[in-house]
Amino acid sequence: MTALIIVAILALLIIWGISVQRSLVSQDEKCKNAMSQIGVQQSSRWDALTALAELTKSYNEHEYNTLRDVISQRAVINSGSTAKDADAQENMITQALGRIIAVAEQYPDLKANENYAKTMDSVNLYENQVRMSRMVYNDTVTVFNRQVRQFPTNLIAKMLGFAEKDYLQVEAAKTEMPSMKI
Repeated sequence: MTALIIVAILALLIIWGISVQRSLVSQDEKCKNAMSQIGVQQSSRWDALTALAELTKSYNEHEYNTLRDVISQRAVINSGSTAKDADAQENMITQALGRIIAVAEQYPDLKANENYAKTMDSVNLYENQVRMSRMVYNDTVTVFNRQVRQFPTNLIAKMLGFAEKDYLQVEAAKTEMPSMKI
């Protein structure tokens, strides 16, 4: 009888361990998917910024070359990327966008260009989509980190090598959405 109880307890522990492992894997995959979504949105923004840089070419060759240099440094954000990678790309995008807006301020003809206006509308749309994707990522990381840290699931998480994930950070200067008005 005692052996049966021990076997039953061991079976329950094994079933619980498998359940925890599956839950951790599921949450980890959700975090990877959320990061991948950020990459998709950032890629769309890079494409829109590239189009804006092309529009600046006829107005200011030096600024165009500078923007092309920044754009050429872009990296692909995917499910294997870290929060630090995504934040670095976000900073590069913000810098490039700031330069484009500054050039447009200097050249009213550029600002009045219909293609410029449409592309800026696209950038604005992508800005909002990236913000939502970043929120989803941080929310997903919260759930994952909670599982990794809470007892008793943290025991299984440590045994299987699951570690807390970093959150995406927002610089104080980025708490306000930049003006996209033309």
